[in-house]
Amino acid sequence: MQLARTCVSRGHQVDVYTGSWVGEKPEDIKVKTITNSGLTNHSRYRSFARRLKPYICDGAYDAIVGFNKMPGLDVYFASDFCYAAKASEKSFLYRLTNRYRTLIKLEKSVFSQSSNTWIIAISEYEKKQYKRHYGTPEKRFFMVPPGISKDRIAPPDASEIGAALRQEIGLARDEFIVLMVGSNYKIKGVDRAIHAIASLPASLSDKTRLVIVGRGKAGPYRRLAKRLGVLSRVIFIGERDDVPRFLLGADLLLHPAYRENTGTVLIEAMAAGLPVLATESCGYSFHISRANAGYLIPVPFLQYRLNELLLVMLTSENLKKWSLNGKNYVGRTDVYSRHAKAAEVIEAAALIKNQAFSENQGT
Repeated sequence: MQLARTCVSRGHQVDVYTGSWVGEKPEDIKVKTITNSGLTNHSRYRSFARRLKPYICDGAYDAIVGFNKMPGLDVYFASDFCYAAKASEKSFLYRLTNRYRTLIKLEKSVFSQSSNTWIIAISEYEKKQYKRHYGTPEKRFFMVPPGISKDRIAPPDASEIGAALRQEIGLARDEFIVLMVGSNYKIKGVDRAIHAIASLPASLSDKTRLVIVGRGKAGPYRRLAKRLGVLSRVIFIGERDDVPRFLLGADLLLHPAYRENTGTVLIEAMAAGLPVLATESCGYSFHISRANAGYLIPVPFLQYRLNELLLVMLTSENLKKWSLNGKNYVGRTDVYSRHAKAAEVIEAAALIKNQAFSENQGT
């Protein structure tokens, strides 16, 4: 909804069509709920696209902006991963399923060379995947910066806030806090992180704690940690609304995600002065390289490589350098204006669409 509100603040009327809505509806934005049919996710996606069509045809709007892949969009906000790339990793039989045929058709309607849809891209990695699988022209992609909140920037009393956080969770100043942030432990790679902690030499492992902030089912990962002999070194905090305090209290952000279209927490960590170790496939991982604010785990992922990089970073003399590099990078780089830049793209698409319509009317 933040993009919709940004467009409203710029003087536009915004109508939202959705398959479901939870909570109070905004007064300044019209919300229309479209009932979908189907027992599976892919059949509901197909149903939504079909039932939406009468509302958006015949020039009803200056611009049709979608967060779901479907035909008829002027602009698609690419917040999801490339389905064709994911499907290519599966068996031939998977590509015979109704799910595959439905989802690939919807994705192709946006990214094929014959489509005219503009794409607001937030991930260089996923952009490359789309171009590889569909041959989508470069001119249809519009990269926008991350959209972190400025309260993620380390304040003058950052060290005091970090020390208070450590005291609160019972960790001493000389213990290493390797922090993970995010919900859905499976996708975020919590298993990979636990294996990496277990691989550390005893002298380092004894004073290192893996602190995991976010919603997820901890049971299987506690059992994994117990089996590997590191249960006492893994702390599940659960969901919190004070993530910035953890960023200020930790020594390293670990983000070995299996799949991550963006990875906003990577940018937030740099803003807080926290060195980062993340998988190269995370959408925002290129910022870590540009800033020289840590290391990236190469793709394809190899556990031993993560283990090596974690050990190198925890024992490196460059921790302070990576911290300063991250803060400096955030200070000189636009990592805040995602929605404003996206609104500019939508306005440009609407202008061109209206000009084309006027020219056709004239002929």
